[in-house]
Amino acid sequence: MRNLTYYVATTLDGFIAASDGTFDVFPVEGDHIEMIFKEYPDTLPGVGRRMLGIDPPNTNFDTVLMGRATYEVPGAGPSPYPHLRQYVVSSTVRDTPPDVEVVADDVLGKVRELKAEDGLGIWLCGGGKLAASLLPEIDELVLKVNPVVLGRGIPLFDGEFPAARFTLEGTRVFESGVAVMTYRNSAA
Repeated sequence: MRNLTYYVATTLDGFIAASDGTFDVFPVEGDHIEMIFKEYPDTLPGVGRRMLGIDPPNTNFDTVLMGRATYEVPGAGPSPYPHLRQYVVSSTVRDTPPDVEVVADDVLGKVRELKAEDGLGIWLCGGGKLAASLLPEIDELVLKVNPVVLGRGIPLFDGEFPAARFTLEGTRVFESGVAVMTYRNSAA
């Protein structure tokens, strides 16, 4: 069975983006970036991979699941992760390229179906509402905690859900001030 991993950048006060959906407060330079390139190259968007002239193999994920706002991030293009199977959870998104599938209902059913397949992991890319709705299916959290406080914005988990306990599996702190914290769902 495949894992669903919520791999996301967050602020110290638990926001994955500003209120307007932007996330330019997160540092894009520093020694934590080297870790992303080495350990999570599959999470780099297609446009970034092209700009850097790299095409590393997928090491963690072969599938990405994202909410509408994450899918519609400016500059990402209509197929933001062409090296992954792409799913957008939305009841309003209509026109997508053939390599992007829209999931309009029964998201939990779709995630359970994807987890039952063979392959690499499933990356929950964002956003907070989707993460809250999928919390029972999230096997792992990989939080890139950035040394930033926003005060308000899009929360890491946005919505009502039952309490869930996660077990800390690892912590790495980088000179950039970013801490990468890995947790495993205690019920998984």
